[in-house]
Formats: sequence, C-alpha cells, structure tokens
Amino acid sequence: MQSRPRILAIRGGAIGDFILTLPALRLIRDNFANCGVEILGYPHIAAIAQSCGPEPSRTYADAVHSIEYGPLAGFFARGGSLAPQMCEFFSGYQQVVSWLFDPDGIFEANVRRAGVKHYLSAYTKITDDAHAAAQLARGLESLALYLDTPPAARLVPSPSLQREADAWLAQHAMDSRFIAIHPGSGSPRKNWPLANWQALAERVQHGKLLVISGEADEHARGAFPNHPLAHGLPLPLLSAILTRASAYFGHDTGISHLAAASGTRCTLLFGPTAPSVWAPLGENISVVEAPAGDLGSLPVDSIQLPC
Repeated sequence: MQSRPRILAIRGGAIGDFILTLPALRLIRDNFANCGVEILGYPHIAAIAQSCGPEPSRTYADAVHSIEYGPLAGFFARGGSLAPQMCEFFSGYQQVVSWLFDPDGIFEANVRRAGVKHYLSAYTKITDDAHAAAQLARGLESLALYLDTPPAARLVPSPSLQREADAWLAQHAMDSRFIAIHPGSGSPRKNWPLANWQALAERVQHGKLLVISGEADEHARGAFPNHPLAHGLPLPLLSAILTRASAYFGHDTGISHLAAASGTRCTLLFGPTAPSVWAPLGENISVVEAPAGDLGSLPVDSIQLPC
C-alpha cells in the first residue's frame, strides 16, 4: 500500500513570525488535504501548529522536527558533509517548502543533494507594501495557492489542552473573565514604560489580572507582586489560557499575535513598527499608535480597560 504523500514546511523565526505564517500553512493544509504536513523549526514555537488548529479537531501540522538538530549542520555549509539519516529524512518528502533565508542557495542545494526533487523557497523580505501574512504567502503562488484576503491566524486548542489551561487558572485562583497583560517585548523601543503598565494594573481588581512574561521580560517579573505571573509557559498552554481572557493588552510581540490568534479581545500598543504590516488581523484587535512612534509619550489614561 502506497504511503500518504508528505510535505515539509521549514519555518524558523520568532513567535510572531511563525504565527504570521499560519495562514500560508493553512493554504497548504487545505489544498493538499490528502498529504501529511510536517514542520521543521523551533519545537517550542512550532508546537502550536501541532497542538492547535484553525478550527476544532484540526491542526496545522501532523509532526514537528527540530531545526537545531546537530546532524543538520552540514546542510548549511557549501558542499557540506550530509548526515545519512538526514538525507533519508529529507528524501521522504514529496514537497519541501522553506521560509529560510538562504541567499546563496546553499541549504537548497544540499537538500536537493539529499534527494528532494520538489523544493520551493518561500522566503521573502518583509516590506511596507502589504501585511506580513500576505507577503509570507506569496511564495506559494507557484503552487497555485493564493491568499487573496489575508485571514486572521486562528489557534483553537484541543479539549485536553483547554482542560489543562482551566486547571492552571484554577490553581492560580484566577477569576473568570480575567484581563491578561504582557508588558515586555524583545526590543526596548517597542515597550511602553513599565511604570505605565503598573499604573494600568492598579486599575484592575485583584484576581482579575494575569501578567505574562518570557525570557525577554525579566525586568517585569517582580513588578506586579499582587498578581499571578504566567512565566515561560509552553505556547500551546498559554494559547489555551488566553482563550479564557476577557481582554489582553500588549505590544508588537509574538505573545500579542498568540493572544489575537487565540480569539482574545486585544488592545495593542504600537510605537516604531507599522501596524498595517505587523499588527495581528481580526475584528477583535484594537491598535493604539503612539505619537510619533514614541511609546513613552502615550499616557496611561489613553488606554481603556473593559467595564
């Protein structure tokens, strides 16, 4: 019996970059329904594509593989020595679609040496001419896949993942319909002053505010002692937790894209970056742009909390 055809999508990048690629991954999933779809990327990020989907009972990918796997190193060197197990790995796919930055075609040449016959480079440098999700899907047009209107990325957790999230919230005594904030980002220029976030937090009742932080947010970990902290949670779990939030407030960050894709009502504070390109899409998104792109000039009373 012939095995099911398989497609490998290669996508590195940060959390937001990955989520912005979900509409393109859905195009592949929807149009090649008879194929298995797997992802080569950073497992802690790509896990959301295997654990969540665009709608109930569906996922974006069937499996995730680590791009940081040691035997892959030879594929990034010109004429590199290719590990036999990785040649076997790549040759098992009928189509490889890669969003890797590979200007000299070194990685592509080595993957073809490994036996891949159909390789598509979907990499594009993001410009200001269209939303990033649309630009990331353009590379698929040679497969006759078109993203006419960029849809909002969507992450629907499985029932078991939602139960895990509800248990986490109960363990941390979170009331129903809480507000979540993520007061950090990977770039200080994209951050609202921490004192402003603290002032905003003071307006939220105890038991109604959840503070989210990650590796880049160490400055915020001790700044909200009266509120539960979700620090470094697995992204699928955090996505499921955010589906229970009544509102989310954050910057131009990957976690904001995660909240938006989880269906949460989002208020996003944008400074130096262009919301027309980088803001999540969807009716539940409100963007507050700082004057002249300077978040330090955005007053606290300009941010409205839900009643």
